[in-house]
Formats: sequence, structure tokens, C-alpha cells
Amino acid sequence: MQEVFTFFGVLSDSHGFIFVMHTLLAAFITIVIARFATLSLQLVPRGTQNVMESYLLGVIDMGRDVIGEEKARKYLPLVATIGLFVFVSNVMGIIPGFESPTANINLTLALALIVFIYYNFEGIRKNGVIKYFASFVHLGEMNPIAKFVMTLFMFPIEVVSHLSRIISLSFRLFGNIKGDDLFLAVILMLVPFLAPLAPFALLTFSALLQAFIFMILTYVYLAGAVLVDEGH
Repeated sequence: MQEVFTFFGVLSDSHGFIFVMHTLLAAFITIVIARFATLSLQLVPRGTQNVMESYLLGVIDMGRDVIGEEKARKYLPLVATIGLFVFVSNVMGIIPGFESPTANINLTLALALIVFIYYNFEGIRKNGVIKYFASFVHLGEMNPIAKFVMTLFMFPIEVVSHLSRIISLSFRLFGNIKGDDLFLAVILMLVPFLAPLAPFALLTFSALLQAFIFMILTYVYLAGAVLVDEGH
């Protein structure tokens, strides 16, 4: 959105530069939040530590029903970090003078690829190559010849289904946040000084919802990769 004023746009009108700077800023804010939360750990949490502990416990509760508490805690660093970064990136676009990095398909695609590569790596690491890819096709008991034919037919479909998750993760986040940014731009053009609070509350909720969806889908994909023995 080059037509909308941004603080980084004062330095350069290159949208690539503006996108990179906002991405780095979102990463910096995420690191600062994590640093403040662990700067002075206390038995009875207060301030930022209390907020972050509540957030982490919420992420574990989210993953408990999907993948079990043990594995929810194991993959907590990945899911919680992505969730916090996505939320910060989403909210950034609500502040006049800034853009949401997640409104750029390059960032959402990179995040989707990280999740895709990692859950497949975990699936192969835990189950082995043959067992993991064999889990793509669940045919039950049937004639060996028919089972072989169905496997040849179903396996490519399952591969395409897994690849489509990259598109699903990246375009869902990109489309929603891009739409939110365009909506806010229209609101600010109509009432630049007296923008109503309702749209800001709605956009904040949307930013939180999109981060939640990205996290829960990450847990779901990890569950499908590592819980092969449990029949997921």
C-alpha cells in the first residue's frame, strides 16, 4: 500500500524496503517482549512475565486436545513464537504510520513453508520415511492388487493435499490481514481524525483470531505427522 503514509516510507518509497523494515520491527518487538518477560523471573509472576506465562499456558491448552500435553509442550517454542510474531505483525498495521508485514504474501508464505518443512521433518524423524509416507493412504483390509491400485491413485492426491496446506496457511493469513489494512485505510480516509473505535476493536480481534488460527493449524499438522501410531 504505497499510497498510504508510513514512517519508513519517509526514508525510501521502495515497498520492498518498507516491508523488510516492518518485518524487522515486528521481530524486534517480539524479541523485546520475550526479553522483558524473562528479565526478572519471579515465583509469583507480575507484569510482562504474568502476561507471557498466561499466553504460554493458553497455547499449551490449545494444543492439549489436538496433540496431547506432552507434545504440546514439546512444540510450544515453535507454535508460541510464530503466534506472537504473527500477532505483533497483524496489530502493527492497525497503528497509523505502520504496515502489517503479514499483509505481504512473501512473509506469510515463508511462515507457511517453515511449518510445512518442520512438520514433515518431525513426521519422518519419528516414524521413518516409509512409515510416514505410508500413513498418507489409509485403505484398511482389501485385496492386495486393489490396495496397490488404490495406493497409486490416492497417494498423489494426498501429496497434493499436503502441498495445498502451504497455500492455505499463507493465503488465509495474507488475505485477511490485507483486507483489514484496506478496510482501515478507507476508514482513515473518510474520518482521518475522528476514526471510530469500533473498527479498531474489530481489527484487533481479527489480528488475534488470525494468529490463533495459524497456531492451531500448526498443531493440527504436527499431530497428523507425529501421531501416526494413534491413527490420526
